[in-house]
Order: sequence, then structure tokens, then C-alpha cells
Amino acid sequence: MRILDEAVIPELPNYYRGKVRENYDLPDGNRIIISTDRLSAFDRILTCIPYKGQVLTQTARYWFELTKDICPNHVVEYPDPNVVIGKRLEILPVEVVVRGYLAGTTGTSILTLYKKGERQMYGMSLPDGMKDNQVLPEPVITPTSKAFDGGHDEPLTPSEIVEKKLLTQEQWNVLSHYALALFKRGQEIAARQGLILVDTKYEFGTDENGTIILADEIHTPDSSRYWMADSYEESFRNGTRPASFDKDFVRAWVAERCDPYKDEVPEIPQDLVLQTSKVYIDAYERITGQSFVPDDSGETPLARVRRNLERFFPGV
Repeated sequence: MRILDEAVIPELPNYYRGKVRENYDLPDGNRIIISTDRLSAFDRILTCIPYKGQVLTQTARYWFELTKDICPNHVVEYPDPNVVIGKRLEILPVEVVVRGYLAGTTGTSILTLYKKGERQMYGMSLPDGMKDNQVLPEPVITPTSKAFDGGHDEPLTPSEIVEKKLLTQEQWNVLSHYALALFKRGQEIAARQGLILVDTKYEFGTDENGTIILADEIHTPDSSRYWMADSYEESFRNGTRPASFDKDFVRAWVAERCDPYKDEVPEIPQDLVLQTSKVYIDAYERITGQSFVPDDSGETPLARVRRNLERFFPGV
């Protein structure tokens, strides 16, 4: 099975390992970001999903290209299907989620809060009588504090963001304008593919001049929720969950068999891993309208990545 489980390359400088990405800071102010196939959940790595890293990198590439007229992004180049060279940024301490529907399962989602009886949240008001998965009158931003220390994200209002000096008022104005414009573009393009972009997460940073720049990823299956447009209305009428790219086979399988935060995780069946891989590939093709081209060369994924990054080795 062709997987990129790690991408430790000793010749590259300033290594930093994330949950699913390997990062190397270059002396020119750029950063090498390698997306591995690791699947992270429950604060641990569960397994590796073939082609997951390539799908996420190439889906983000598709969207970065289609939105660069709206907002500057961190992309410098793509030397490999799993790799982006990006500008090194100072990441802003606010995570920006844009939502177009009353949906979500996390503790900070508007549906979770709505079901608890809250109607005032994130500096906005929602009316009584709304149903699960109902379209909102207009997309809304639900910002949270970004927990760099591993803590929990906390909901914020725009006024709290400024009062707590997380962002200046000017930064918030720019960032919120970008986020809503990006989401609008995303929904329009997704609709052409028969998809609904339900909600998504954006991460922004600033460069050495203080310019706000879109970082990380955009509109990928991991950062976004998509529904199938052709079945949404019927699902909504029936009160059932809309059809989506359900990638949580592995997560659900593990949760049914142990306490994943405490217990040793049992070995995950390969058919489940391959099923999840197919979902990622299908998501790429449905979102972009392009055929997924896997690397079927004789090289291992790591050997290919190394070869494509050799020119960044010191002294080369």
C-alpha cells in the first residue's frame, strides 16, 4: 500500500512535526509543508489513509488558485503532489469558521448551542423555530479563540476579539470581509458541481509587512462540510442528515470499540482504510471536477518527495 506516513528529511532545516504535516522553515522566509497520509483523531494518530495528503494538498491548490483575486494566500509553489511551499506567517490567534446552515456537532457549533436554547451567539441572533440543517438567512462568521497550547477553542464575538486585543478593529474588518467573500465564491463554485458548501474553517496570518494572508488550506474535505445538493431538500423535509462525504468510518469504528482517549486502539481493518481513501478521492473529484491522478511510479512516496525537494537542501 502506497502511503506517506512520515516525511522526515534530515537534509532540510528547522524541522517541526505537526499532527499530519511535516514542516521545514527555510532561510528565505518560506516554509515547506508536507501533507502526510496520517489520520488524526482523539488527540492521536489512528492510521494512515492512502492518498489523503495528496488529496488535501491538491484540493487546496485548486481553491487557492480560484480565490487569489479575493485574498492573498501563502502559496509560493507546489514542488510535489503532497507539498506546498508557503510564505512563513505569524498566524492570527482567531479561528474563523463561516457557516451557511444551522449544522454542526462540536461544542462551538451553532446547532449545538441552538439546541441548548441559546439564540444569542457570536454577536448575532437567531430566531426561534429553526430546524436542524436549515439554511441561514445569510452566511455568518463564528470566530473562536485559537488554542495554540492544546486547550479548547472558546466562542468569541467580534467586539470581544477587539477588546481582548486578539486583533485590531481594522484587522477584524479585513479578515471578516475576506472570509465571507471566500465562502461566497466557494458556495458558487461548489453549486456548479452539485454540492453545497455548508461551512468551512479559515486560518489567516500576517507577513512581515502586517498584510493579512490566507494560510493553511481552503475548502478541503477536512476543513469543510459539503452536502450533496440533489438530495438536500428531501433530507431536510424528512429530518434526516444530508448526504455528505462521510470520512468518519475509522473514527466511528474506533469509538465503538474502546475509549480512544484512554485505551489502546485496536488494529484498524484494511478494508476500512481503503474505503476511507476512496471517499477522499471521490471528494477531490466531485469538488474540483477533475480526475484524481495517483502516483503509480516505482518510487515510494517519501523517495519522490525527497527527490522533488533536493534543490532546497543546504549547499545544493
